[in-house]
Amino acid sequence: MGVGVSGGADSVALLMLLLELREKLGIVVSVAHLNHKLRAMASGADEKFVARLAAKHGFEFHAESVDVAARAKREKANLEDTGRRARYEFFERLVAEGKVDRVAVAHTADDQAETVLAHILRGTGLAGLGGIHPQTESVVRPLLGVRRAELRAYLRTKKQKWREDATNQDTTRMRARIRKKLLPLLERTFQDGIVEHLGSLAELAREDEQLLELLAREHCDALARRTKIETRIPVRDLLKPVKGQKLYTEDTESTEDTEKKNHAALTKRMLRRLIEERKSGSGQITGQHIAAVLELARFGENGKAVQLPGGVDVRRERNDLVFCANSSRPVRQIDKKRAVEKFSAVEYEYKIDFTDTRNGDVILPVPQAQCVFRLRVIDWPAKRVETSELGAVLDRDRLRLPFVLRNWRFGDKLHPAGHQKAHKLKRLLNEKRISRWERDGWPVLTSGGVLVWARGFPVAAEFVANEGTRTGILIAEEKS
Repeated sequence: MGVGVSGGADSVALLMLLLELREKLGIVVSVAHLNHKLRAMASGADEKFVARLAAKHGFEFHAESVDVAARAKREKANLEDTGRRARYEFFERLVAEGKVDRVAVAHTADDQAETVLAHILRGTGLAGLGGIHPQTESVVRPLLGVRRAELRAYLRTKKQKWREDATNQDTTRMRARIRKKLLPLLERTFQDGIVEHLGSLAELAREDEQLLELLAREHCDALARRTKIETRIPVRDLLKPVKGQKLYTEDTESTEDTEKKNHAALTKRMLRRLIEERKSGSGQITGQHIAAVLELARFGENGKAVQLPGGVDVRRERNDLVFCANSSRPVRQIDKKRAVEKFSAVEYEYKIDFTDTRNGDVILPVPQAQCVFRLRVIDWPAKRVETSELGAVLDRDRLRLPFVLRNWRFGDKLHPAGHQKAHKLKRLLNEKRISRWERDGWPVLTSGGVLVWARGFPVAAEFVANEGTRTGILIAEEKS
């Protein structure tokens, strides 16, 4: 069991308590210390104090140093938050490397009360009211029910010294103001049991949060469709995830709009979960971000998108919301010499040879388009009725090599059967209201460099099977 020891009274008290209880608990104790380099010589003195304490009791000592101020500046992040992330990354490495099974840290009941108040003052929801959790995957907090004053009294009975961090007295910081001014005022003037009450509030909030998160996960799993590159959910299901039930409302009339509002709590949780699944970087998702995605779901036009922290895009594709990492979006590049746009996000090209497949199928998986194409050589007059609703049919005798299945490219033109002339495929896709994200990797077939078919459109007029066709090629598309 690793113990995170800063040198302060709380962490030193935790170490001494585990020293007394280690045989009863059946644990081997070691000490973990991260030097934040925030207080010049004092930070170094803290590390030496902790190292001597570990050596005195024969504990293995794990130490690292991180220039937290430089990292916070580099990442343009809050100093306190950067230090916290650096500590827990250090603890996680110790666990991952097998040096400890878990790390115990010394958060107290006072820390819990301060955290809940800080979250309330900044603005929070139920998750924030939950405050500090008793344990995570690699960290445990056994002192969350113990007051800070009790730990100092315990150290005095043991005649054990500790280090004081001067920054804890700096009331220019909100956390210090809560500790030194607000909590004592609340205890003295309003409620002497405020610390215990805030701890109970946090526990109740965590219980409710756990239940609601379970509901959100179950509904996401039931309603969303996930692939390697995106998550897709119907807007209707997102806005009203609980089917066949009316949630409590004081309104006597139940309209579709009021029903959506009544489902808002679950919808927002589902949104946070779907966004987190696609995050590829740091960045906090705020209530404003969730509100923007909800606006997109309720009123957004096809093709509109919201960009979120952490490298996530949420876009509207007809009746669906699609969640994906920025890296999976089409990347537009400008060819300055030709002054044209080129798409480079999803490119593929497969040559098709029918010379050895006169009476069979060519089966072509296309992972870039998340589908499988089946091209079947058929006797057209005999199969004409049967194939009329199965897919597009080309006149094989009019095709020229090379016969290629590839993604659409800027400048492609198609003359669909029934149209008077050829049109740019980009225009045809726009007319079908295919968003720029959906069309990325859009499959087309070419014969001798000429477009003969594109997904969602009739076969090119020059190549469509007709009364004179003897052998056709049926194009069928299946989900992979």
